[in-house]
Amino acid sequence: MHAVRFHEQGPPSVLQLDDVPDPSAGPGEVLLDVRAAGINHLDIWVRRTLPDIPVPRIPGADAAGVVAALGEGVSGLAVGDRVLIDPGLSCGTCLTCHRGEPTLCRQYKILGESCNGTYCTRLAIPAQNCLPIPDGWSFAQAAAFPLTALTAWRMLVVRGRLAPGEDVLVLGGAAGVGVMCIQIAKALGCRVIATASTEEKRALCRDLGADLAVDYTEGDWPRQVKAATGRRGVDLTVDYIGKTTWKGSLRATAAGGRIVTCGATTGHDPIEDLRHVFFRQLSIIGSTMGSRADLVSALTQARAGRLNPVIDRVLPLAEAPAAHQRIEDRAVLGKLVLEMPA
Repeated sequence: MHAVRFHEQGPPSVLQLDDVPDPSAGPGEVLLDVRAAGINHLDIWVRRTLPDIPVPRIPGADAAGVVAALGEGVSGLAVGDRVLIDPGLSCGTCLTCHRGEPTLCRQYKILGESCNGTYCTRLAIPAQNCLPIPDGWSFAQAAAFPLTALTAWRMLVVRGRLAPGEDVLVLGGAAGVGVMCIQIAKALGCRVIATASTEEKRALCRDLGADLAVDYTEGDWPRQVKAATGRRGVDLTVDYIGKTTWKGSLRATAAGGRIVTCGATTGHDPIEDLRHVFFRQLSIIGSTMGSRADLVSALTQARAGRLNPVIDRVLPLAEAPAAHQRIEDRAVLGKLVLEMPA
């Protein structure tokens, strides 16, 4: 099969198209003919800086395709089924897994991060990680959905406990997770303020339902957020940007409000004034990925037409280095998807 791998960490140019042996479906697994693979910021970190990555490594957490073969003991799926995959892997037997919290499992893994991923034409994956693609969706749409929708759903609904009528601030609203956060918050009946660095990105946020789109590169953007909320601030802030926005997030969140984070694309070590946290009784909430139930909930909203993948462009598998470079150049609206060769 064909696979994009890196043999050493570094810039996008370390990605190369290789011929590698086909996998086979083991017990409880299916063999997937991958038709499309979504690209996430996680893939950039794995390829560039994540420590202790064995090489060669195939990156990628998202994929969609057609079931090509069934491993021993698999039921509920058939050869030819069109599926997308849940990118999280856990032991399935520990206490946290039985409680429906696989992301807290000590053996939790994400495809492409802790094992080989989805930038390949064939993939062996546990059958329980396969879910039907919504009717009418292309493989590219299906591959653009799982990780960002799963992450956004858990942040807002499960960890952030978002309630109808609340004000939500989404930083980086035109990125993959951001576009899902805007749509989820609107589906739940909330008012959304999004930030983005260019007018093109702000226009996308408004098209997705954001009530206000703020340029966080000019002026005092937390003041703009406070002004839009009657100087109160928002109930829930979504900040996966990190170091460059964290101080502003503290200011823009209302007293008694929540800040939820799932990442730190600009740095994980912000300077934080703890007086904002304890005097104003802010809750800082961490969130990572989500459960199968979270993904099923997000897919239910998608089938009802309330959530849709936003795809910047679809590129051939061999152009993975160019796709990674576009993300690093911050030249992407929504998601990039790799399409497998025929």
